[in-house]
Amino acid sequence: MKKGLRIGVYILAIIGFFVVIDTSNSLFGIGLLALIVIASIITINRLFSSKKAPEKTTPNLSMEKEQHYQDLGMDHKQIDFFRDTMATAKKQIMQLDRNMQSVAKLKAIDLRNDTLKAAKGMFKELVKNPNKLHQADRFLYNHLPNLVDLTNKYLEINDHDVKTKNTFEALEKSSYVIDDVSKLLVSDYELFVSDDLEELDVEITIAQQNLAREKEMQERLDALAEFDLNEKEN
Repeated sequence: MKKGLRIGVYILAIIGFFVVIDTSNSLFGIGLLALIVIASIITINRLFSSKKAPEKTTPNLSMEKEQHYQDLGMDHKQIDFFRDTMATAKKQIMQLDRNMQSVAKLKAIDLRNDTLKAAKGMFKELVKNPNKLHQADRFLYNHLPNLVDLTNKYLEINDHDVKTKNTFEALEKSSYVIDDVSKLLVSDYELFVSDDLEELDVEITIAQQNLAREKEMQERLDALAEFDLNEKEN
């Protein structure tokens, strides 16, 4: 598209040159030259203003979702910041997923640590709890992007047609670091949901106590019913 516009500018310039030479003394020539200049300006503006619009990565916000955020006490700036952050995180998790599934070594690291499960789990928890975004700083701005960069670099080195001893050593060291950062990412998730786990433990304890009381009560009722039956028989 831009190439064609450039050619158009050149053609107009050449025509204008000959018009100036042949008709510089006539009103018609001056008018034609003015039109050519105007056309050239328009063409140049189109040439330099036809930039591609930036790709939109954040999905449209539904009224229901916006109301949900507002009910949580978030203002428009906080909503925009949260959605932009989550859009970036989603993109990084998708890239990490592709990377981890690309080669056996990275697959093994993922299976050993449940790296992707933790990353996706953290994303879901943040979607449910936007106000806890600040509690996921290390995950969002350190461990997740670092893991994406490390796995990108690992795959880049692994794709070398010729691998030397240094290449294999670099891959081995890289895999150790990826494994360590994976553990840190999983720890981020475990720490983030620790409050929920504590609440669950409390609920389980209460439920068990209630079941024990109900069982004890039922045993007493059964014993009383059996006593009444024996009394009637006697």
